[in-house]
Amino acid sequence: MPLVRLDISHVRNLSSVRFEPSPQVNVIVGKNGSGKTSILEAIHLLSFGRSFRSHKHKTYIQHENEACIVFAQLHQTQGSPIRVGLQRHRDGQIDVRIQGQRAQSVIELAERLPVQLINPDAFRLLEGSPSIRRQFIDWGTFHYDKDFIQAWRGWQKALKQRNTLLRRGKISLSLLAAFDQELIRLGEHVNQSRKAYVEKLTPHFVKVLSLLTTELSVSLQFFQGWDAQKNLQMAVEAGRERDIELGYTHTGPQRADLRVKTATGDALDTLSRGQQKLVVSALKIAQGQLLIDMGRPLVFLVDDLPAELDANHRQKLCQLLESLNSQIFITSVEPDTTDFTWADTTDVRQFSMTNGELSLLSKGLQES
Repeated sequence: MPLVRLDISHVRNLSSVRFEPSPQVNVIVGKNGSGKTSILEAIHLLSFGRSFRSHKHKTYIQHENEACIVFAQLHQTQGSPIRVGLQRHRDGQIDVRIQGQRAQSVIELAERLPVQLINPDAFRLLEGSPSIRRQFIDWGTFHYDKDFIQAWRGWQKALKQRNTLLRRGKISLSLLAAFDQELIRLGEHVNQSRKAYVEKLTPHFVKVLSLLTTELSVSLQFFQGWDAQKNLQMAVEAGRERDIELGYTHTGPQRADLRVKTATGDALDTLSRGQQKLVVSALKIAQGQLLIDMGRPLVFLVDDLPAELDANHRQKLCQLLESLNSQIFITSVEPDTTDFTWADTTDVRQFSMTNGELSLLSKGLQES
């Protein structure tokens, strides 16, 4: 659902920012430290309940304030906009509201406001630990498979309980076997959902990457976390004695990974920094394209567009995003970063950010 209106209070240097974004392209220009990235951070906070810039919530709550607030109105095809809001307190408490009513969790916001982020830190998707790539898979699977989140939560709970049991030591194999039934059942559900999602994502990724560049051939390989020739029950049973010795569960979906390969090896080792940026951008856009094909519009956040991409690839990236008919927020230090011809029918709004103050520079459809 596109954002019709956005109100931000006490997020970093944004004391109070209120504006009506374009349902299509929004370009926010400002110097480093002006607050433009904080706009994207606030939108991300509203969707995920957390920042993409810091794991410590106190760092993005404005100094001398007890909480930050992000409120939005989300467009609906029929009916009035949906009112959603999130308040994050210094003590860590989160208050989520939908249509004025308290929501049970941030997940209810995530379902209504899928947000995809492309920024310089996106490189971590290739160079970071497998946990980052699992998060990437799980975000997509969450939106693709409505039953995934319940199975994932149950499996996480069972895994945590099993590891607690293993750390205590002196546990019998028979007791562990009885405990493992739920872990295996839910773990298989998680694994099959992830696998199905990656299979669905792969052709979208290949197509998107080919539109960004014709110079790369990259494949995706899903590693489930154990020998592909075995089911999870076989893997868990074979590893019980080792788990008791180690004091934790060493086999299962918690070791899953998404392996990004070229013809000559891992993409991280064989591609240049700029090529890696294109691959990561293609992965993110492909996720969005898959959601759109399911009738689930989403919001793209593109922070610091010029980073690592030349003008030609910047234009291709923006035109590809434009073709998805999604709402886009782009930040840049230089005002001419997106200084090319968008489609005549595209509503492009350019904003200027100065010391936490946002002002509209231009609004409306592109001139022929």
